[in-house]
Amino acid sequence: MHNPAHPGEVLREYLPEDMSVTDAAKALNVTRQALSALLNGRSGVSADMALRLEAALGVEAGFWLRMQVAYDLWEARQRGVAKGVRHIAA
Repeated sequence: MHNPAHPGEVLREYLPEDMSVTDAAKALNVTRQALSALLNGRSGVSADMALRLEAALGVEAGFWLRMQVAYDLWEARQRGVAKGVRHIAA
């Protein structure tokens, strides 16, 4: 599996080029810091944020959440979190 894009990276493409992070944060009713963290890949999309993005951009909340899950799973696989786990037979 290839490295999926972080949702914040994709979100940048949905925001108008001339819109500041501050103005976008106000439109989403979140802090500038929270939006900046998302846009820069330091935080992920929560259910709350996904609903805010859906309301503001018209892009279904599930789209943002599926993208976040794909990114999180890829990251976890890269860290090898399942190494050493044994199969549990029923």
